[in-house]
Amino acid sequence: MTRLFLALLVFPGLLYAVPMGWLMLGSERKVVARLQGRVGPPLTQGFYDFVKLLAKAPVPRAETFLLTLLPILAVASTLGALALLPVGAGGFTGDLIVFVGLLEMAPLCSVLAGFASRSVYGEVGATREAVLGISGNVPFLAALLALASAAGSLQLAAVAGGAPWVVRGPALLALLACLPVKLRMNPFSVANAEQEILAGPLTEMDGPRLALWELAHALEWVVLAGLVAVLVVPGRGGAFVLVSFAVVPLLGTLAAATARFKIDQAARFLWIWAVLAAVLAFFAAMAVRHGSL
Repeated sequence: MTRLFLALLVFPGLLYAVPMGWLMLGSERKVVARLQGRVGPPLTQGFYDFVKLLAKAPVPRAETFLLTLLPILAVASTLGALALLPVGAGGFTGDLIVFVGLLEMAPLCSVLAGFASRSVYGEVGATREAVLGISGNVPFLAALLALASAAGSLQLAAVAGGAPWVVRGPALLALLACLPVKLRMNPFSVANAEQEILAGPLTEMDGPRLALWELAHALEWVVLAGLVAVLVVPGRGGAFVLVSFAVVPLLGTLAAATARFKIDQAARFLWIWAVLAAVLAFFAAMAVRHGSL
C-alpha cells in the first residue's frame, strides 16, 4: 500500500506527471509548429494557461455540480492509472483490468460533459468522441488482451516483461495507432475540430473547470506514453522517461503531416488496420501459449 501511495504521489504519479505532462504538451506544439514553419508557443505555455484559468471565475450554470465533478473524476482516474504503471510500484494481480478502467474514465467524463453542457457543439463533439472511442478501444483492448494472454497474467508488470517481441511488436503497433485517438490529435481530431465545432465536448467549459480538463489531458499524455514505454523497456526508470518522451515527436510529426479524417474514415481506418495489428498480436499470443513460436 505504501509503494502504491508513493507511486501515486511521486513517481510516476503527481510530482513527476504534472510537469512532464506540460512539457509533453509544449514539446508537441513545438514539433507541429516547426514542421509548419512557425515558431510556436513556449514550452511552458500549457502551464501558464492552466494557472490563468484557475484564476478565472466560472460562469454559474444549472449543471454546475456535474460539470465540476466530471473534470475532477477525469484527473483523479488518470492519476490512478499512472500509479499502476509498473515503474517502481509492486502492483497486484488483476491490476491491468483496474488500469484499463481508470484510463477509460477521462474520455467517458468528456463525453458526459459534452452532453451535460447542453451545447450543440458539445453534443456533436461528444457524439463523435463516443464513436471514435468505441472504434479505438476495440484494437486497444485487443492488443492488451493479446499481451496478457502471452504473459499468462493480468498483472501489468508481468504483461510488460513477459510477452515476447513476436507478440509485443504488433501489439505496440495497434496501441500506437490508437494513441492519437485517445489524445484527440490529427488525423483523429474530429471530436474537437475547432473549425467546425470549436472545442467539441469542452466548448462550454470555463475557468477552473477548463483548467482541470487541460490537466487531465496533460496527464493522459504521460500515462499513454508511459504505457508504450513500459512495453518497450519494462521496469527501467531512466529509460522509461526517455522512451515516454520519444513518443512526443512521433505523434507530433504524425499530427503535422496528416489531415483530419472524417468520422467514417477514422472509424474505417481503426476497424481495419489497427484491429488487424491487434489480431496478429492475438494469434501470435495463441501460438506462444501452445508452443508453436
